[in-house]
Parts: sequence; C-alpha cells; structure tokens
Amino acid sequence: MNSTNEWDKLRRVIVGVADYAKIPSMDKSLRIINYAGIEDVSEVPSGLYPEKVIEEANEDLEVFCNFLRGEGVEVLRPKREPTEYYNYCPRDSVFVHGDVSIATPQPLRSRRGNWRSFRHHIPNTIEIPCSYHDGLYDESCIKNPDKLALTEVAPAFDAANIIRANDDVLYLLSNSGNMAGATLLQKMMGSKVTVRVVKDIYTYVHIDTTVAFLREGLLMVNPTRVKSKDMLPYPFNTWDVINCPDPVDIGYYPGYNNASEWSNMNLFSVSPNLVALQEDQHPTRKILETYGIECAMLPMRHQRTLSGGFHCVTLDLERG
Repeated sequence: MNSTNEWDKLRRVIVGVADYAKIPSMDKSLRIINYAGIEDVSEVPSGLYPEKVIEEANEDLEVFCNFLRGEGVEVLRPKREPTEYYNYCPRDSVFVHGDVSIATPQPLRSRRGNWRSFRHHIPNTIEIPCSYHDGLYDESCIKNPDKLALTEVAPAFDAANIIRANDDVLYLLSNSGNMAGATLLQKMMGSKVTVRVVKDIYTYVHIDTTVAFLREGLLMVNPTRVKSKDMLPYPFNTWDVINCPDPVDIGYYPGYNNASEWSNMNLFSVSPNLVALQEDQHPTRKILETYGIECAMLPMRHQRTLSGGFHCVTLDLERG
C-alpha cells in the first residue's frame, strides 16, 4: 500500500545521503527563508559542508539504513551527485500520498529540481515548478518573526511543511509554505484529501519539529509552539496530545547552527509501536514508552548542522 499516513508499518523508504551537501551562495530566497532571524548574514558560510560533517553524517545514515533493513524495510537512496543544495533531506522536495507524488514548488531557488536525484525511485511524480518571482519574497520578515517570508503572488511550499493522516493532511503556514501553496495542494488532491492549515504557531520553516503524528488519534507537539491543542485545526484538536519534553541539545558543528535544539521532535515512525529517535533523547523515550511506543535510539550527530533528523532524511513511499 502506498503511504497515506505517518505511522503504518513501513515497507519502502528513500533515505537521504550527505555527499556534496553545501550551503549555496546567498540570494534573496535563501536570505529571507533560511536566515530571516539573522540581521547580518556576512558571516554565513557558503560552499561544501566540512568533510568531517559529511563523513559522519553518512556514517549515521548507514546505521539508520541498516536498522530499517533489519525491520524488513526496503531502503532506497538518491544518487550521490552534486546539486545546488543537498540530497540529505528528500522529505523537503516531494509529497507522497497514496498514488499521488508531487515535486513541490520549493521557494528556495537552490532547491529547484533537487528531487531529480531520486526521481528514478518515483517515476510518476508530477513536478510543480515555483515561479521564483521577486515579489514572492517579503524582506520585511527579517528580524520580525510575526511576518512570513513569502507573499501570495504564487504558490510555494516545501513538502516538509506537510504531515499526513490518511484523509486529512496538516499544512504549516510558514516561511517555507504560503496559503497559495495550500490552495494548490488541495486542488491537486481533490476530494480524496482535506488540507488542514495551521498557522501562527511557528514561522521558521518545516512542521516536523512542531507536530508529529504517532498513530491514529495520538500526536506529539512542541509545547513551546503549540501551547494548546485548540491551536490545531479539526480533527487534530480532538486527538490525544503528548507534550514533548525538553530536548537534550546535541549541539552543532561550529559556525553551522542550522536547526533548533528540538531534535527529539524530529522522529520517524517505523510502525505505530516503533520510532527512530536521536540517541541522546532519553526523556522523550521514557514518555513515548508509557504509550507503548518503543524507541530505536540511533546516532544523528549532525542533525542540527545539516538541518535534518530522522523524519527529514526520509521519504516514505509504502506503508501498511
């Protein structure tokens, strides 16, 4: 069965690679989407990530892949080839729901066509290009977390703005996804799926350090962002909610702080009773175990450096 939710038994998945990971040269889209919270970007590095980061990230990805294979999962990988960004997080680029696979209109210019490094695994994917119109980017968002980076002149969203719960998907309105994108997604999915938009909880980028679906009727939230389940749209405001414990901060490679310390939210479900969790997050493990969810504690040393945990580095294709 093709994947329509975040929790059914995993059968087939794409796991990213760190080879050739880079920070592109600064342009308007990168400036206001990835670095809206920084006044002066002159010290932001560009070019390939340090060799140590790439090597250690690939080592950790191999441990993860071997774990998945041990659970009977077919593991696929992107081509190990240079891009304008990276192939570390296939989740960012393609939205899969049932027999629909969409390469989304990613607003970062450097991510354009990024998904093609793994398109041989998803040959029926529909590509929706982003316009990259200058008017899409609102520079007044810099140092203003109440202002989103994207205007509504054209649809733009990363696939990682979305998590799935069968007939309903949750879409985060943020610096990496606008309302026009949600409207386009709803049009493309038709009556099969209802796109539920959540806003005013987290402006930065993706949803997977803010809300995690664990099984039907159970979700986990980052309580610093989702302070009440009433902030979530129906039907998710009727689900049982776990408030995620404070994370154990795993740090980042000096000069490359590219993600929040909430590594523990970015987990990945192998089944309703098993998740992959960063190996230091024992407070989170303990609370999940009280709900009958076993945690495979696995290394992900450069999760903050490369801006991607276990949910980010995967693209699940088949579950059930």
